[in-house]
Amino acid sequence: MGHAAVVGKGFLARGLRIENTAGPSKHQAVALRVSSDLSAFYDCDLIGYQDTLYVHSLRHFFRSCLIQGTVDFIFGNAATVLQDCDIQLRRPNANQKNMVTADGREDPDEPTGITIHRSRITAAPDLEAVKSSFRSYLGRPWKEYSRTVIMESDIGDVIDPAGWHEWNGPFALDTLFYAEYKNTGAGAGTAGRVKWKGYRVLTDVREAEQFAAGNFLGGSNWLGSTGFPYSLGLSS
Repeated sequence: MGHAAVVGKGFLARGLRIENTAGPSKHQAVALRVSSDLSAFYDCDLIGYQDTLYVHSLRHFFRSCLIQGTVDFIFGNAATVLQDCDIQLRRPNANQKNMVTADGREDPDEPTGITIHRSRITAAPDLEAVKSSFRSYLGRPWKEYSRTVIMESDIGDVIDPAGWHEWNGPFALDTLFYAEYKNTGAGAGTAGRVKWKGYRVLTDVREAEQFAAGNFLGGSNWLGSTGFPYSLGLSS
């Protein structure tokens, strides 16, 4: 069992494995909490069950990382871009649903949210064979103005056709901002998605570009100094 916390500014990590070995019955079990502005992670493995990655605050970039978990396993209130990452849902307890994200944006003026870009959302090996027995979703709104965008990513059939799940009844369904843009894969179809006021399918590249690393993180000002690969914009 382990938990790493990153604070300060300009933290860089490459090739690390950070794991919280508490199982799905242990409830919240953070593997990594990031509160460092302009932090970047490349080729890292972040492994846990519930609440694996706590993007607590400020600006973070993850590239070519493996992130595994069950309930709300990417959560917090930072400006976060996950690019070219493998995001894998693990087998939860029998009474649990999997949620990839639980963004905690509390105010409509906060420049925060979670972007998943050019990544792959699939079942981890322990869930793959039994994935039809569990319900898995892209996210749910932890706070009133929760914001999450999935763009140009491959979404596997592990994700329920509804795509997203409520937190507590109608809470935040009108005020959240959940969006999908040009995703592919068996779980990417949007015809059966939730009909919430706050959910939308983006079709305008200019609107989607707001959530790419260049605009959302001000990436042109600092990602080059990391020495890690990155893309500032969209493929198309």
